[in-house]
Amino acid sequence: MTEATLDVVGIGNAIIDLLTHADDKFLERHQLARGAMTLIDEATAERLYAAMGPVTRASGGSAGNTIAGLGSLGAACGYIGKLRDDELGAAYRHDLLAAGVRFTTAMATDGPATARCIIFVTSDGERTMNTYLGACVNLTADDIDEALVASAKVTYLEGYLYDDPQAKAAFHRAADIAHAAGRKVALSLSDAFCVERHRADFLDLVQNRVDILFANETEIASLFESNDLDSAFAKLAAMVELAAVTLGSEGSVVVCGDERIKSPAARVERVVDTTGAGDLYAAGFLYGLTRDQPLAECARIAGLAAAEVISHFGARPETPLREYAGLA
Repeated sequence: MTEATLDVVGIGNAIIDLLTHADDKFLERHQLARGAMTLIDEATAERLYAAMGPVTRASGGSAGNTIAGLGSLGAACGYIGKLRDDELGAAYRHDLLAAGVRFTTAMATDGPATARCIIFVTSDGERTMNTYLGACVNLTADDIDEALVASAKVTYLEGYLYDDPQAKAAFHRAADIAHAAGRKVALSLSDAFCVERHRADFLDLVQNRVDILFANETEIASLFESNDLDSAFAKLAAMVELAAVTLGSEGSVVVCGDERIKSPAARVERVVDTTGAGDLYAAGFLYGLTRDQPLAECARIAGLAAAEVISHFGARPETPLREYAGLA
């Protein structure tokens, strides 16, 4: 096995985030599912955008946020995601390259526009996401750069991408390439609604192609159709080498065989916006893991990375995470 030159390659929906503050009355008026991620069409995206207050624009997407977090910690990363060669696509590509991320995916010259996620953040920091996938749905197995995947210690798959059959084929090809090269494959379940749509496929994917699983307690409950976490942890231990389950303000639990490692949540003075908390948790955990740190230390770094991102508006770090986590 050749030595890896990258720590993590992320594969996911390349999405520009458009964020604004909103109250519950606004969500009710526009019939938005509070705290959920809902897939919308282009017409709905335009309607919601027109109704928004002042907007903060940032490159996003779950796996993209994780890769940005890893870069902030000092990891070497790559990214695979489909963009259109439009204004938003050019901005997203610029942000990746400016962060030192290897990005080789060809940009589409026709078809749907670059994806965007319209995010309404309420006063308690909860985010309600409305996603127009646009060009994202056209990611195929042909877009998987074999050399890029084989060069990374871990290939990180974003569950949100699993909505299209050709994206599933891309996941499977990436996982097979990674394993053939002796690398690891990680998956984020992304969202409980996503799990409900693809439960059987996710169970098969986790059982047969995933080594490291990231999820929150709601997603795990949906995956196993049970609120019994102890039972879920036992099932996870039998399915994957390693799982990290976040529990909100209660911290997280790392499951590895018979081990259950509980890690407290990092202290945050004020929760501003929970967008990206799970993404940055995964970033911190993978940073520690690719440096052969003990699992408890991986979870500690993960918790700090998540704490930084929920302390401000937006899903990517404002303070360099190496500094924030005391690693500089």
